[in-house]
Amino acid sequence: MSREVQTLYVAEDEHDIRLDRWFKRRWPHLTHIQVEKMARSGQIRVDGSRVKPQDRLTAGAAVRVPPLPDDNPRKPGDLHELTERDVAYAKSLVLYEDHMVIALNKPHGLAVQGGTKTTKHVDRLLSAWGEGMDRPRLVHRLDRDTSGVLLLGKGPEAAKRLAGAFARRQAKKTYWAIVIGNPKPTHGQIDLALKKTGINDYEMMRPAEPKDPKGEPAETAFATISRAAHRASWMALRPFTGRTHQLRAHMAAIGHPILGDHKYGDEKSRELSGVLKLQLHARRIELDHPGGGTLIVEAPLSPEIKAGFAHFGFSEDESDVDPFEGVKRQR
Repeated sequence: MSREVQTLYVAEDEHDIRLDRWFKRRWPHLTHIQVEKMARSGQIRVDGSRVKPQDRLTAGAAVRVPPLPDDNPRKPGDLHELTERDVAYAKSLVLYEDHMVIALNKPHGLAVQGGTKTTKHVDRLLSAWGEGMDRPRLVHRLDRDTSGVLLLGKGPEAAKRLAGAFARRQAKKTYWAIVIGNPKPTHGQIDLALKKTGINDYEMMRPAEPKDPKGEPAETAFATISRAAHRASWMALRPFTGRTHQLRAHMAAIGHPILGDHKYGDEKSRELSGVLKLQLHARRIELDHPGGGTLIVEAPLSPEIKAGFAHFGFSEDESDVDPFEGVKRQR
């Protein structure tokens, strides 16, 4: 069994998910009966209150997770424990660290959380900082193939404040992407509800009809930074909401898929992508520091994004510090 009680926070893209499904996403080996028993006995609580498996969660909510049975019980010191090399790797990802916050530079291909077929992920690496109260907490997520800034909270209070900032849409996130073609207009906002279809690796977000009850509001601001003739554009993207795959689904919906995106791309974008990996990078994040003041963190370009820049002739110095300065949600 995992040995401690944990407090985890509901991510932006998990808003309105059922409690039992939230548990199954993180611990696929748990049965519905196990989750139901833990909820019924009060071992699972949300924001300090008892809950039922079918209750829906809100972004930023604090979930009390009791000690859980392991999928494959293991002993300390076996191959599942972090090695010195694992610890060194985890620490090498740090962009910024203080007594309340850690910002990691998540590489392309590293999942944030584990699953049935995923054993190497950020959540596992957090043991490099210790267990229990010393273990940092995830407060938001990035797709496996998206590189860039990932924030963690040190201790429950810091994590709660950071998660609350994400839930209240107070975090200013700037992503860089290379898309096929030239979006027109060059700046604007996409306001298009999305809904989930499929499951697990086949899960996708698709545009929803205005009255579709399964549709979730999704808003993204976009700004063109540079163009490679008519072939491709380097874009800055700012999500005002936090839906799964939001940026990828929105750019595909307006006819300009992100290059290297095999899930949301079309035949033309796949051909132009060639050997390029997903050209989406969480470049910058700005929000209130849980200890006061403002926290601003930038992630350097990943090798995958550098390859895209080199291929199309883009240069980092073409970008403004914040292409969305003064831009607000249209709602």
